[in-house]
Amino acid sequence: MKVFVQVPCLNEEETLPLVLQSIPREIPGVDSVEILIIDDGSTDRTIEVAKEHGVKHFVRHARNMGLARSFRDGVDYALSHGADIVVNTDGDNQYPQERIPDLVAPIVAGRADIVIADRQTSKIAHFSAFKKLMQNVGSKVVNRAAGTKLPDAASGFRAYSKFSLYRLNVVTQFSYCMETIIQAGNKRLRIESVPVTTNPKTRESRLFKNIWQHMFKSGLAIVRSFLMFKPYVILGWLGAIMFFAGLIPFIRFFVFWVQGEGAGHIQSLILGSAMLVGGLLSLALLVIADLLRTNRVLLEDQLERIKEIQYDTRLLPPESVDETPNSMPKRETAENQ
Repeated sequence: MKVFVQVPCLNEEETLPLVLQSIPREIPGVDSVEILIIDDGSTDRTIEVAKEHGVKHFVRHARNMGLARSFRDGVDYALSHGADIVVNTDGDNQYPQERIPDLVAPIVAGRADIVIADRQTSKIAHFSAFKKLMQNVGSKVVNRAAGTKLPDAASGFRAYSKFSLYRLNVVTQFSYCMETIIQAGNKRLRIESVPVTTNPKTRESRLFKNIWQHMFKSGLAIVRSFLMFKPYVILGWLGAIMFFAGLIPFIRFFVFWVQGEGAGHIQSLILGSAMLVGGLLSLALLVIADLLRTNRVLLEDQLERIKEIQYDTRLLPPESVDETPNSMPKRETAENQ
């Protein structure tokens, strides 16, 4: 069994040595541990530092592509090189890499498909009270969408089995964390959580400018996932609210009409009609969304089968290096460095 530990990096020459030194090279039940550096457009010595520490696997972006794209490209590289388990950590050393064996153990034992570290955000000293509250609220919303009971849905310290990665498809451009949980929950993958203690803060986050931007983008990702897997939650409730709200002006007009004063309240009919039309449109969109969901399920089933064929190492041709500026990553291994 082969484990790939992928480390997304953006100018991490100072903290990367701490990360690489703390990654275990031997894990019970695992034959080999490989380290993969995903350079997301770094302009410092990140790559040189990694090579000095013996890293042989690299995915390089010509410019910054974001965390979601880095995760997707790293998974593609790892699977194409025979990974059975992919562990994701971070280049800023916020996660305790020495706990990787604990993340991998449930997958090796066959009782989990995905294992997510619980950072115990309520105990993180550098998190403000507001950020702790929002982390808790965000996790509850994600759990509601996924049908899970995870204490820390935003944690990026995770382990994925090969089987789970075949079934997950990252489409967001911001962060894969919440999207993959919602997908995994709705696809009935087994998810476990392991409590960990994070390392002291080394720098400010480069994923977002402030917590408001993070909340906005995370909210969009959650809403998109709701519409993909549970369109009735949003469109159904929206349609029902607009329909019943539209009845109120009609009832109001009827009361005045019975009293012989209906002529002066035509605006109630106009407002009620508009609300009812909105409710009917929500219902129509719900039907369309449900049909699209059925089509997506069929497409994802085909994608899963394609991935099984694509990443079967027995069928892979000899490795080739390919790079397209600003879009496709450059892949490096010990053989082509």
